[in-house]
Amino acid sequence: MPTPKPMPRSLDAWLQLLGPLRLPLEQTQHAHLCRTLADSRKTWRDMADQIELSPTFALQILREANQSGGSLSEPADSLEAALARLGLARCENLLKQTPSIPEAEIPQSLRQILLISQHASQQARGLFGTRLARLWNELHGCSLLFLAPLWPLLNSYPQLFNTWEQRVLVKGEPANKVEHELLGVSLIQLCLKLAERWRLPEWIVRSYQLLARDRRQLVKALHIARDNEHPLHQQQMLDADIPLRHWLTQPSNCVLLANGLAVSAHHAWNTDHCLRWQRLVGLYLQIPLSDVQQQVHQQAVSSARTGHDPSLWHPAQALLWPWQARHLVSAEPRAGAAKQAVPEVWRQQCMRLIREPSDFSNSQQLITCARDALQACGLQRILLLLADRQHTRLQAQQSAGLGKAAQGLNLDPAKSHILRRLLSQPGQLRLTPDNAAQYSALLPGELKALFVGEHLLLRSLANNGRVVMLLLADQGGQPFTESGLQAFAKTAQCIERALSNFSKRSR
Repeated sequence: MPTPKPMPRSLDAWLQLLGPLRLPLEQTQHAHLCRTLADSRKTWRDMADQIELSPTFALQILREANQSGGSLSEPADSLEAALARLGLARCENLLKQTPSIPEAEIPQSLRQILLISQHASQQARGLFGTRLARLWNELHGCSLLFLAPLWPLLNSYPQLFNTWEQRVLVKGEPANKVEHELLGVSLIQLCLKLAERWRLPEWIVRSYQLLARDRRQLVKALHIARDNEHPLHQQQMLDADIPLRHWLTQPSNCVLLANGLAVSAHHAWNTDHCLRWQRLVGLYLQIPLSDVQQQVHQQAVSSARTGHDPSLWHPAQALLWPWQARHLVSAEPRAGAAKQAVPEVWRQQCMRLIREPSDFSNSQQLITCARDALQACGLQRILLLLADRQHTRLQAQQSAGLGKAAQGLNLDPAKSHILRRLLSQPGQLRLTPDNAAQYSALLPGELKALFVGEHLLLRSLANNGRVVMLLLADQGGQPFTESGLQAFAKTAQCIERALSNFSKRSR
């Protein structure tokens, strides 16, 4: 067995290794690009659109165009310009020289970072595309290629991604310390030097220069962005610092903002790191933080809808499956096993619920019986929330399969459109893989952390037409069966009847 080659430890050694490296293409993508370049009916713009679906080859084109153009020529600022500079014959020859391998042989770490790059491009188009309509090609291409200096690194040493993720995101170690221990150099410095060596577009280089050499403007902007609830005061502070105001409006900042959002979303949407990028976007666009969050969530969902490898973690999944919960579940693969229904016990509990007159001495006895009936019909994770008279609070009363995290849970319905809707009138919402990303973005983070997965039932339970309780349940993240859905509906009806009987008994 050959001895693995040691990793470089100096900046020059890294540049010598990664600078000329050709990144592989998946065989299907390679064949598609061959057909695209051979189609004489396509314009440069049409070809650029197709090549951008294979980001590693887009990097090859841009890198070849800018390095072959000579140091005196201006770098091509878009893929379309790079294609026109190279010409069709050179592009076809470059594609022939690009390794074509099965998808299974492409390192997962490389495919993961490419997915984050594509998400960043979607964020840039959705958030800034209208404002920068004249610079559409530059915005899209630079956002897609901003993380390109990391691609050859993870292709050569794919284990670095998981190591960095575990040490920085899971254990909370300082990123600079981890990078120097793993690489011997600063990761930002390495990215900057590669971007300069490849002569990537100015927007990309300028963003890395900001991160590597001068973060003062970024820190000052972050300080102002924290005061998002007072836009007039923010504007006054910007007016008092003219250089900062001019810097903030530079189009190149959109590339950095979009990638900051995408990388932080890979971890979680509810971290301070992600919040800082969202506030910066709010300051740039001059809109409230709540509007920013709604837009970035929508763009994440749009990105996920384009389709991706299910073995990869799409940042949009963090809207419904928190990053921490993902790693917890992967460590406990049996946690999602569905329970078997117990028909006899279920019937007994339902009979007790609908009995007249009610034999429950207090509401807690009723709610406990409701929980037991739901468990008996095969549901694994259950949460029963009691609403106050004004529908301003939701308090957890009973739960199953959720551990201590559900005990004492107290929610404000005003912060969730879905909760407000379910409290306004009796109703039911079923989350499936087709709609989970869309609706989960509107649920409180506490509930998403409890119910990990893409299959969930939410139902409001009413007494005399007025909602008094919310019920959430699933089968451990597994899909619902038709019989399971019918049992759930029947149990919910029995609980509502029990609530009515109990209220009559109380009077």
